[in-house]
Amino acid sequence: QVQLVESGGGLVQAGGSLRLSCAASGRTFSSYSMGWFRQAPGKEREFVAAISYNGDTTYYADSVKGRFTISRDNAKNTMYLQMNSLKPEDTAVYYCTADRAYRDYVLHVTPDYWGQGTQVTVSS
Repeated sequence: QVQLVESGGGLVQAGGSLRLSCAASGRTFSSYSMGWFRQAPGKEREFVAAISYNGDTTYYADSVKGRFTISRDNAKNTMYLQMNSLKPEDTAVYYCTADRAYRDYVLHVTPDYWGQGTQVTVSS
């Protein structure tokens, strides 16, 4: 149904920056709230950030506030995660997600659609 493809991951030194992109297809992109999750080896999946369908509302995990910025461009069917001041503890597989209800992100309900993930590695 909804297909999500992440890109932009890679290897970066601590203090550096990366921008992740998520391209959506299969449905009307602007109808869905979207968000990012991450999972490090041996750890549970963790919420990172979410954005409402029109971009008016954003929500961040405390661990990334002030460093990460979520945004979207509905004309391009694309969502972004700008990551600055990266730390080794940010190392994880990052997943793009979409959901019909923005409140699901706030309530920690598993989103409806997931991408394949992209690896982000931050070296010390």
